[in-house]
Amino acid sequence: MTALSAQAAAFFDAESAIIRVELTAVRGSSPREAGTEMFVAPTVLWGTIGGGRLEQIAIERGRGMLEDNKLTETMDVPLGPEIGQCCGGHVSLRLTRMHTQDRREALQRIRAEENDQQHVYIMGAGHVGRALANVLQHAPVKCVLVDMRQEELQKCDAAVEKRLRALPEVDVFNAPPNSAFIVLTHDHGLDFLLTSAALELGHAAYVGMIGSDTKRAKLRSWCWTHCNGLTIDQLTCPIGATASRDKRPEIIASFVAAEVLTALTADQQVSRSREEAALLEAAQ
Repeated sequence: MTALSAQAAAFFDAESAIIRVELTAVRGSSPREAGTEMFVAPTVLWGTIGGGRLEQIAIERGRGMLEDNKLTETMDVPLGPEIGQCCGGHVSLRLTRMHTQDRREALQRIRAEENDQQHVYIMGAGHVGRALANVLQHAPVKCVLVDMRQEELQKCDAAVEKRLRALPEVDVFNAPPNSAFIVLTHDHGLDFLLTSAALELGHAAYVGMIGSDTKRAKLRSWCWTHCNGLTIDQLTCPIGATASRDKRPEIIASFVAAEVLTALTADQQVSRSREEAALLEAAQ
């Protein structure tokens, strides 16, 4: 059980009365998509349907149900000026008092969602690698910090998986499809090895290497010579490239994390579109 699943399990065990709030339909612009759920107890919450006035109304309605011992309600809410939330869309919600089986099923959904999370491999546990782990521990991804140096891994206190590897390329070769790789080791030769291995997979959602345009050019030449002309067109290098010239690890990590998460969510959308197209074609 992961940390998030453990927290969810503790929430369901601790609260005797919970209302499940589900977005059942979304029309137009909305903070979250249909199927999103939140769990409302008398004094605490788990999850979010997007915040703002919509969420506050749902929380108030859910807690009112607990006080009145109601089992189910529905809501149809326009996200307009009348509630002080100008998204412009329209949402429908279903609120249901949870029984024991409902709690089990909710926890199963949370675990399944975690199992489906994309992997992000931080190859190198130096200053920037550890700063990245600190940021990505809060993101909905499976973050893995890999290094050959035990002493560097021990400096990381982020809630991510840490792997001590004599041959870190093994983790690249065994990574699931649509993973992200951020390469920033202590050695340029190792950077080249790991980056080329990630590019050779052909199914990575993101491959980034710390460095400069000059380092990128050197890698291009190296791949041409040592990897049968492997292209580096899919490589992001430099990583986290913005107008900022701030070199502090925490700043670099923030920009890189945003870059990686943008790539991962875009990749998820492409995958969903392909699945929907395949289902539509099969149905015709």
